[in-house]
Amino acid sequence: MTTSSHPDASDENGQTGNVDKNARYKARQQKVKAEIDARVDAAQEEKGLFLIITGNGKGKSTSGFGTVARAVGHGQTCGVGQFIKGTWDCGERALLEQHGVKFAVMATGFTWDTQNKDADTQAAQETWAECKQMLADARYDVVLLDELTYMVTYGYVELDEVVEAITQRPASQSVIVTGRAAHRTLIELADTVSEVRNVKHAFESGVKARKGVDW
Repeated sequence: MTTSSHPDASDENGQTGNVDKNARYKARQQKVKAEIDARVDAAQEEKGLFLIITGNGKGKSTSGFGTVARAVGHGQTCGVGQFIKGTWDCGERALLEQHGVKFAVMATGFTWDTQNKDADTQAAQETWAECKQMLADARYDVVLLDELTYMVTYGYVELDEVVEAITQRPASQSVIVTGRAAHRTLIELADTVSEVRNVKHAFESGVKARKGVDW
């Protein structure tokens, strides 16, 4: 028994296979597009969003600041309440303040550095008071409350006050809360919740935090 070695036979089979593969791919992508288009058409509500970025992994504040930078790029007005890391040389703050972003900064830094609950509570309350003003001001399109979850966990800021300020904010204003262990009440209230999971961190291997990457 002999087989044909005519070059046209293999070429035709290869071309046919490619045509079939491309047709199947096109059909799958058309189905995906139809599903996405339907979901986009169904999402008609216009409102400001409440987002939470929580979890034990690195990148929560980075994500929050990235959203603020995006909003600034669209010409929107933004404000930031910065808890915990207020004494750091903050690259995001240095950049965003140049573009008109208002910062309310808790100047005591890490609570384990101060070791003074009264002083930390007062500093948190002063920063929170500025944040509440931003949350009540319709001129702000986006407000980032960076590391606010710790203030709620430690009892420096009352959960009920946070819930009230967020729920009573202007309808078009979006709010981002970052930090570990977000309270379940806030998670239930939020429109979007992202959890950053820690897989590995250079610091755990004895590597120093790097300027421009970690802060």
